Order: sequence, then C-alpha cells, then structure tokens
Amino acid sequence: MATQPVAPSKPVRIGARGSKLSLAQAGHMQRRIAALLGADPTNAAEVEAVAPLIVITTTGDRVQDRRLLEIGGKGLFTKEIEEAMIEGRIDCAIHSMKDMPALLPPGLCIAAVPEREDPRDAFLSPGAERLEDLPQGARLGTASLRRQAQSLNRRPDLDVQMLRGNVDTRLAKLAAGEADAILLAYAGLRRLGLGDRVRSLIDPKAVPPAPGQGALAVETREADRDQPWVAGLVCETTTLCVAAERGALMALEGSCKTPVAAHAWLDAGALNLIVEALSPDGRLKFRRTGATEISQLADPLASARDLGLSLGAAVKDEAGDAILL
Repeated sequence: MATQPVAPSKPVRIGARGSKLSLAQAGHMQRRIAALLGADPTNAAEVEAVAPLIVITTTGDRVQDRRLLEIGGKGLFTKEIEEAMIEGRIDCAIHSMKDMPALLPPGLCIAAVPEREDPRDAFLSPGAERLEDLPQGARLGTASLRRQAQSLNRRPDLDVQMLRGNVDTRLAKLAAGEADAILLAYAGLRRLGLGDRVRSLIDPKAVPPAPGQGALAVETREADRDQPWVAGLVCETTTLCVAAERGALMALEGSCKTPVAAHAWLDAGALNLIVEALSPDGRLKFRRTGATEISQLADPLASARDLGLSLGAAVKDEAGDAILL
C-alpha cells in the first residue's frame, strides 16, 4: 500500500539557485528538512509536499562574463532569494556560506549551519600535480580575487585569467585549453560527485580558504529562527568555526573587492583560527593566528565571533588600504 504524503498545515518553502551545485546542496537539505517535518526523506512526493523547492535565478547566475566585483559583489548570488523571503514567497534559503555577505538584510538571519564538507581549495590541471609544478607564465583560471592573490603570492609569474561559470563550465574550459589549471572549492566537487577530478588539495593552514567555505547556510526570517525543524539542522562544531571565520570577514569588511581568507578548527577544546588578507596583486600578505578555550565558556558562539573580530581587526590595522582593490 502506498504511503500517504504528509500534509502539514504550512509547508516550508525552500529557495535556491538553479545551478547544478545549488540544486544538489538544496536537495540534500530539502530531504533533511522534510524528515524533521515528519516526512519520509526517500519518498519524493512526501518531500515535495512538506518542503517544496523553489528555484530562483539570481543576477550572479545571469551575468557570467564579468567578475562579481565589477557588477556588485557576491551578494548578487543571494539578493533575489532574500527578496523572495522578505516578501513571504519562500520560508528559507540554502546558500553556500562562502557566498554570504558579512551583513544580511534587516529581518533575515543565518538560522542554522549544518555539518561542513571539506573546506579546502582543490587544484585541477591536465598536466600539473600542484600549483608549484606549473610552467613559468602558466594560465591560472579563477574568478576569485582571494585565489588570485594567494596564487600570485606563491607564484608571481602566473597569468591569472578571469574564469566564471558553474563547475561544469569551468571544467569544460579547462579541458578546452582555456587555462592550464583552475582552483575550485573541493566541497562543491564532492557534492557533485566530481572529487576524482582533483589533482591535489591545498593545505588550509598554509593557504586558508574563503570564510565559511565548505559549509552551508540555512537562511530564514528572524521570526522563524526558532522553528523546531531549524534546530535539527545545526552542527555545533561547524557553527563555532564559521562564526569565527565570519567574525574576521566582518572586521575586514570582506567582499569581492578584498582578498580575505580564514580557517578555523576545534582541537582538544580550543578553537583555533587563522586569518589572512592580501593585496590583490599578491605581493603583500597579512596574517594573524589565535585560539580560545571553548570548553570553559558560557557563551562559546560569542567567544568564537570575538576571536574572529579581534584577529580580523589586527590584520586590518596592519594592512590599511593595501588589501583594497
């Protein structure tokens, strides 16, 4: 006998971008949310009944021929989705945390941070194993100012080329010879089942990734942040690490015009954080490290955020305008 779909009085409508990666991420969270609402996560009809997925095309998806910093920054991946939430057309949104601006629109919040995927950057190339193995003057494709600056800091001879588009598009451009190597988030490749395309992974302590890389953000209206299903999505460890990294992002006023990197991890009750900012040409690098004992604190989330804010402020004080494009 077929299982009857669960029919809650008010479904949780989930907004997401239409890219293959966004749909993979949102689909995974859709099934988790549906299960928390009492549906069978393996029954597509039940899942869609209680947690329908609504695809929203953003400006960042439409404009693919220019860097984000030229058209308004990474908030262009969230603007239309956040407008839909404010207007009541959706109830939550699933974003890549690294695409989230430091400040959110009034009335919205990051309500939950689920378990993080691998935060590292991945190096892909048809002919080289690592960035250091590329020939002199090789073409490196990336649309990220952070990856550009970090790569030029390590290899100032590289010819960094703007390479935008979804993961499939960038892989196709690499295969077509438009670049000798590209850098992508390993988490996205893993979520798409493409982890085997990677030639090597970059040490996140030596070359930190973007704040929040590998993590997802479940964004809701402030009024909905205490819904019971929201609490079931929270990973405390990831939440603490991301709070520290985004604290640094906020202190540095990080955007697509500022090459900012941060990597946090928990070890034996201590939250460790590395914060890095560079000049866009990679010539100058400013770096701070720190730690705080989480197990002794009454408010670990505030402590994590404060660690990020303090290290970010220290980097900003030293760097001044050198890190601005």
